[in-house]
Amino acid sequence: MPLISERVLSEVLERCDIVEIISSYIPLKRAGRNFKANCPFHHEKTASFIVSPQKQIYHCFGCGAGGNVFNFLMRYEKLEFREAAQALAEKVGVEIQLSAENPKEISENRELYKINELAANFYHDHIKSKEASSVRSYLAQRGISAESVKELKIGYAPDAWGSLMSFLRNKKAPLRLQEKAGLILSKQHSSDYYDRFRSRVIFPIFDIKSRVVGFGGRILTDALPKYINSPETPVYSKGRILYGFNFSKDAIGKNDQAVIVEGYLDFLIPYQDGFKNIVASSGTALTIEQIRLLKRYTHNIVTIFDSDKAGEFATLRSLDLFIEEGMNVKVASLPKGFDPDLFVRERGIEEFKRVVSDAVNLFDYKLSVLVSRHDPKIIENRAKIAAEMLSTISRFKNAVLQSEYVKRLSDSLSVKEEALLVELAKMKDGLVISRNLTETVHKSPEKHNLKAAEKMILRLMLAERKFVTLTKDRLEIADFHNQHLKDVVEHMFDLDSQGEDVHVGRLVNRFAESPIAEILTELSVAEDLQNADKEKILHDCIQRLKKEGLKLKCKKLHHEIKQAENEQNEEMLKCLIEEYNQLIKG
Repeated sequence: MPLISERVLSEVLERCDIVEIISSYIPLKRAGRNFKANCPFHHEKTASFIVSPQKQIYHCFGCGAGGNVFNFLMRYEKLEFREAAQALAEKVGVEIQLSAENPKEISENRELYKINELAANFYHDHIKSKEASSVRSYLAQRGISAESVKELKIGYAPDAWGSLMSFLRNKKAPLRLQEKAGLILSKQHSSDYYDRFRSRVIFPIFDIKSRVVGFGGRILTDALPKYINSPETPVYSKGRILYGFNFSKDAIGKNDQAVIVEGYLDFLIPYQDGFKNIVASSGTALTIEQIRLLKRYTHNIVTIFDSDKAGEFATLRSLDLFIEEGMNVKVASLPKGFDPDLFVRERGIEEFKRVVSDAVNLFDYKLSVLVSRHDPKIIENRAKIAAEMLSTISRFKNAVLQSEYVKRLSDSLSVKEEALLVELAKMKDGLVISRNLTETVHKSPEKHNLKAAEKMILRLMLAERKFVTLTKDRLEIADFHNQHLKDVVEHMFDLDSQGEDVHVGRLVNRFAESPIAEILTELSVAEDLQNADKEKILHDCIQRLKKEGLKLKCKKLHHEIKQAENEQNEEMLKCLIEEYNQLIKG
């Protein structure tokens, strides 16, 4: 992915006023030099969300969220860093040049978006025409309201070979770009073209920014294929788009849950009846890109696929991807012969909600499917079921969950737990490869392991540049214990050597992917040590850090001395004892 230069990011930061940006989303109240608000990222009654106009950062002392204006936009709008940077750059009039992308391609993609928008308008206008009266009747029979037709911009492709092509040519859209957008096709052995979509109901496909990127077309007769879709284009990749997500993303975030169905109508019918936190996979197996898109808004997923075997297989294939991304997944089952579209039309939206609320966790769903396929009374089948289930269990990052699921699998199959642990250990792609599951635990982020002395030294260095110089003169990078902190301090030392001030907003940018980023904002907005002797505090913290470092080195040497004694390595033992004595003498 192309990188945005640090110089450009700094320019955007300098032109942005974080108070102005954040106050356009939530109400801020002045509190001394700073501003306060109830945190938008967690529920609270007492305001603990602080915005510092001086340092151009924010921090919540309730949930720990913090960063600069880029981080706020990313978190609030659920954007990737580049998207947030581009949005802010556009707002403050800074041009971002992405050197890794071809400017010609960028310009061409803009044209493709325009052409798709024109095509969507063309199709949507035609559904209102006299010739489309039967189409409107069909949509009404399928329970699709006029309001939904308007909101989702549903259209109709006329029964003609070149009506869209002629319309777009009149709008100055070159045939080359119409073809590149997947809207027209070239005839074999000819320079002539014809429309891809003809005599079909058209469902425009939008990206997360509500730009039209492609189309799905459904035939109204029994002819095949029932659906045809836009091909992959420079602006449309099927594996990166979820149908309806641009309409439902806010509801998904608000409900902290996404319900995934398969087809356009499976999305549309529940959505128009008020079930808003829903998206469609467009009939294909979910991809990692789609899952990560959902993950920006929620970690809770309910999948609803057709009750036939194909649907079952599609569900099972996607479950492991959800687990690897740390998502909580449940599966809802509809009665045989029903899809969400038909179910809601026949039984109502309240019954659909009940089906969603009755969804079972992925372990129970997968086990029930496997047991229905392979009779567990047969020993070989039990081995097959166990292997399939262990493949899923191995992907959980939490060792406690793995241990519990192994126990449940043992009980369900009447197989010894020890045997299952042996098989689990053989799985190369498993996250736990030891027989003893309790040996591996999911470690807390290293930011929580900061020592008090380290935090205070960092706080002082962030407050005044002179403390960066003083610390650099008395401590080495190796004296700090936390690896993330070492990286930050090294960068601060480099800036000081170059005669530059440390700007916390830029530090947050540089270490945005590190767990230390929120510590930086927390320390930067902490109350000033107004009447304290800051130099003495620094001196005491440095002494404490050195003392703790000495203890660790002594402990390490003591262990190495013991090991050398056990191995009867006289030469190594002599060197280690000498090093230990020198360390003690100081």
